[in-house]
Amino acid sequence: MMQQKLPKGFVPVMISTFKEDHSLDLDGIARLTEMYIQTGSVGLFANCLSSEMYELTRAERLSLIDTVVKTAAGRVPVVATGTLGDTMEEMADFSKAIYALGVDAVIVLNNLMVKEDESDAAFLKQMHHFMDLTPGIPFGIYECPVPYKRLISQEILEDLLPSGRLVYHKDTSLDLAKVALRIRSAQGYNFGLYDAYMGHAVSVLKAGAMGLSCIQGNYFPELIAWLCANFNAPGKEDQVAEVQKFYIDNMEVMHTVYPTSAKYVLQKRGFPIRLATRREVGHLTPKETSALDQLIQDYLKLPMVKSLDFAPLV
Repeated sequence: MMQQKLPKGFVPVMISTFKEDHSLDLDGIARLTEMYIQTGSVGLFANCLSSEMYELTRAERLSLIDTVVKTAAGRVPVVATGTLGDTMEEMADFSKAIYALGVDAVIVLNNLMVKEDESDAAFLKQMHHFMDLTPGIPFGIYECPVPYKRLISQEILEDLLPSGRLVYHKDTSLDLAKVALRIRSAQGYNFGLYDAYMGHAVSVLKAGAMGLSCIQGNYFPELIAWLCANFNAPGKEDQVAEVQKFYIDNMEVMHTVYPTSAKYVLQKRGFPIRLATRREVGHLTPKETSALDQLIQDYLKLPMVKSLDFAPLV
C-alpha cells in the first residue's frame, strides 16, 4: 500500500509512439517518459485513453507499462489502467500483473465495471468484488469518456475512501462545484484528485485539487507543470490568467484529430515522434496543421515561456 500521497502537480495522460508499420515503439515510449519528467511532470499515467489503450494487445500494454516504470526508475510515481478484460477475473489478473511491474496504483475504468444503464449500487458491488480479488493494491478511478462517460457519485466516493486504497482520481466531470465537494470529502485520506478539464484549471487548483491530468499536457507539458507550480504565486496573477485564457481559447484546436495533433506539435517543436496512431481519429488537413502551427506561435508569445525548458531529447 502507498504510504504517501501522490505528489502535487502535473500527471500527464501519456500518449504512445508507434513505428511506421504501427508496431509499438518502446524506444519512443522511453524518450517520451524522459521528456515528461524533464519538463516537470510529478507522475505519469500510462496505458490510458491517450495511450490508445483499447488498440493495444495485452502483451503490448504490459511492455508499454514496463518501459515507463523502468525509465522512470522511481523518480516519479506511475499509475496505469488495469481493468481491461472481458471478465472481472481477467481485469483483476491484469491489474495484479501490472502492479507486479512496479506501478504505484492501478487505475479502474469505472465505465467498464458496469453497463451504462446499471445503478451506482451495481457499480459498488463490482468495485468491492474487484477489491477482494486484488487485496492490498492501491487503485485510482478514471472517468474515461470511452466507451461511454460515467461519473462517480458522492456516495461512491464516500464508500470507497475509508478503504485507504483509493489514492488517485482523474476527474472529467467539468463541474467545479462537484470537484470542490469531492476534494472536501477526501480531506484526511491518502487521496489525490487530478482534473482533466483545462477550462477551469486555475479555479480547481485553488479549490485544492492535487493537480492536473489533461491532454493539453501532451502539447506543452512544461506549461502545465508551470501552471501547477504557480497558480497561486504572488505577483504572477496576470501571467496565470493569461495561461488560463490561452487554454480556454485553444480548447477546440487541441481536441481536433487528437492524439495525432499532439504528436504533430511535439514533432514541430523538435521532439522525435512519428504521427502514426492506431485510433481512428482522422487525418490532419492543411487547415488543421495551419491552426496547430498558429497554436505553437501563440504559445511562444506567452511571457513565461522563455524561462521554461523543453528539451527535444533527440
